[in-house]
Amino acid sequence: MIGGISLGTLGLTIGSILTIIGFIAYFADNATLNLVGFFYGFPLLLGGLALKANELKPIPFSQATTPSILELRKQQATVTQNKIRKDITRYCYGQKSHLDVALAYLGLSPTDEERPVVTSLQETEVNGAYTLILEFYSPLITLDTWQQKQEKMTRYFGPDVEVSIKQPSEDCIELALMKQE
Repeated sequence: MIGGISLGTLGLTIGSILTIIGFIAYFADNATLNLVGFFYGFPLLLGGLALKANELKPIPFSQATTPSILELRKQQATVTQNKIRKDITRYCYGQKSHLDVALAYLGLSPTDEERPVVTSLQETEVNGAYTLILEFYSPLITLDTWQQKQEKMTRYFGPDVEVSIKQPSEDCIELALMKQE
């Protein structure tokens, strides 16, 4: 899965190696390797730096997904649940945060400073249904605000998805996306 590999780190590593080879070849009077180092290595190094500067790391699972939940996911997960899970568990580039567009659309991100941040996710089973739980650090958006947006979230993440919101601790919100029967 290419999303699990940091393209910034890959570009930095390969670019650095080729650039170093280019410098060594320059001093060893080897024109061919010198050109490879400078024409391929240096641009890869700069590209890797640019990607690394705009890199958004994957969100970790808060608990391991069991084989029975993986089987349930295969049978029941909606397109939306799969898309969200795949999107936030890979490296992303050029975004401010995971789900930033969705949170802005739902009215849960008035400013960059107030935007809730996805801290982890988990897959579980609730009443026989596959459920994807997103855990947010949300110190500036209250539980009441989240609950006021619940109907809009159901339409946004829908069809066949039921949304439930819990606050297990202060500043923490759990958004559960459960497959409807």
